[in-house]
Amino acid sequence: MAEPILKWAGGKRQLLDALYARFPESYDRYHEPFVGGGALFFDLEPDAATINDANPRLVSLYETVRDDPEGLIDRLERFDDPDADPDPSLPYAETTQRGRDVDAYYYQQRARFNDRPYTGSFDPLEEAALFVYLNRTCYNGLYRENADGGFNVPIGRYANPDWVHRDRIRRASEALADVEIRNGDFAYVLDAADPGDLVYFDPPYEPLSPTADFTEYSAEGFDRDDQRRLLDAATTLVDRGVHVVLSNSGVMYEPYTEAGLDVDTVDAVRAINSDADNRDAVDEVIATSVPASERRGDDQRSLSTFTEE
Repeated sequence: MAEPILKWAGGKRQLLDALYARFPESYDRYHEPFVGGGALFFDLEPDAATINDANPRLVSLYETVRDDPEGLIDRLERFDDPDADPDPSLPYAETTQRGRDVDAYYYQQRARFNDRPYTGSFDPLEEAALFVYLNRTCYNGLYRENADGGFNVPIGRYANPDWVHRDRIRRASEALADVEIRNGDFAYVLDAADPGDLVYFDPPYEPLSPTADFTEYSAEGFDRDDQRRLLDAATTLVDRGVHVVLSNSGVMYEPYTEAGLDVDTVDAVRAINSDADNRDAVDEVIATSVPASERRGDDQRSLSTFTEE
């Protein structure tokens, strides 16, 4: 079984069983327009799929994992401890692109990773290796960019950080082998998905009060207009015979219900609760278009994800 390569905020590892229980018993191709860290995708390992993300560096990383896993591993093996002195043979050994002092190897590599947004120049393999290295050595595995697109998370504190993960990269490469990887808007799926396919939407969102109104919803880079577009896309797909599963903030309970989806709530400890009147601690919802009689159910996680014609 493949595993995510990156630590990723909002990852769905704790919700995998709940999500699988809302999948159809069988379907054709799988599509994930907001793949992020890929917790569900890598666990599922679909035989035919498309994945997409708006982050170009994340998409480039997945392409590198798919196409050149050994090159990526080789490059990762050459990185030094994040607390080591900067490497004088590499750029930014003393100052960053913006003239800030560099006092540790980690910050030199962070500056190198930021060449794409700051200078427009980058090597895909080197950038992919830097992405993994920084993700495994930065504070709490966060991914955060400033207004100019520069990764700005400080160094983390780890006794023996492991940033290579050879077997994980190789398994991920196998899972991505026949996958179409895209970098764009989620709406591509309106053209990519056919009747009988499955689409899982996991858009950017922030936990909100269960009393918050839909019109108050806002998330960095994905606002309420985007949420409306997403809901329109989801209902269009359902009308075409495509299976749809969504996860989102609890504030989307009513809009998803009104759209005809079956919605369950997830409380702060990620326990599924279908009682709409008992949502005091709710910060997430899972919605599905799949009728209860056609779902996998709680004990069918290992079923095949692809139906042969």
